[in-house]
Amino acid sequence: MRYTFGGDEHVFVEVDEAMSLEAFFRSLSITNAVRDSRIRGITEICPANASFQIKFDPDLIAPDDLLKELRSLEGAGAGGAELKTRILEMPVFYDDPWTRETLMRFRERHQDPQATDLEYTARINGYPDVPSLIAAHAGSPWFVSMVGFVAGLPFLYQMVERDKQIQAPKYLRPRTDTPKLTIGHGGCFGAIYSVRGAGGYQMFGITPMPIYDPAQEISYLRDFMVLFRPGDIVKFRPVGRDAYDAAVEEVEAGRFSPLIREVDFSLAAFQADPAGTNAALLEVLHG
Repeated sequence: MRYTFGGDEHVFVEVDEAMSLEAFFRSLSITNAVRDSRIRGITEICPANASFQIKFDPDLIAPDDLLKELRSLEGAGAGGAELKTRILEMPVFYDDPWTRETLMRFRERHQDPQATDLEYTARINGYPDVPSLIAAHAGSPWFVSMVGFVAGLPFLYQMVERDKQIQAPKYLRPRTDTPKLTIGHGGCFGAIYSVRGAGGYQMFGITPMPIYDPAQEISYLRDFMVLFRPGDIVKFRPVGRDAYDAAVEEVEAGRFSPLIREVDFSLAAFQADPAGTNAALLEVLHG
């Protein structure tokens, strides 16, 4: 593990150079241990894909003393991980008219100006057509490995064997527009755009389910404005235009209730049997 100071108030800790579930779980385990230890002077803990950052008050704890405390907790992330977390279902309108209109406005910034983002991603991943790509994208759960960059935006890691992960480069040049709640993909990571704005991920579809509400007016976001937290598991469910419109109406009327279940996850069990673990997770979700 590599420790670096970021100015006078931050420590950045690199767990691994490679993005993997193992690195993510070690980062999450250590940051959970940091939180539980209640080290005096720590003001913020930010877990990420294969690293984490700690913000601290140097008037309350000396930087070198904080490093000693953090190093003492490295063992919390070793030897596998067990996680009590949530699995939730998210409806997705794939190949929707809004992301399609947007992507067509920015074809000159794309690797393949003659294809849609879905068509391009299907081709470079060896899928025969777009429906096959959508089936793979929605067929397995995804881990929320970090939340941030934009408020409420989750980064998602596909829970399949490494050689089965969907991969696609970001646009050659970022777009200046992306619809709110777009389901995107860049590298091996998925993302959900919490707000409208610039972006460079391939656009696959859109969800009717808000994930960020600073006013906390949406029924399921009244307790906290951000839906996701690191360690959550997401299962996408393809829907058509009618179901999408109905869900939007339910959200606006305050009746939309996400399907969320508590679940136990074992990294060792997943590594031994990814398909069986995923099937068990989905049984909990719909059981």
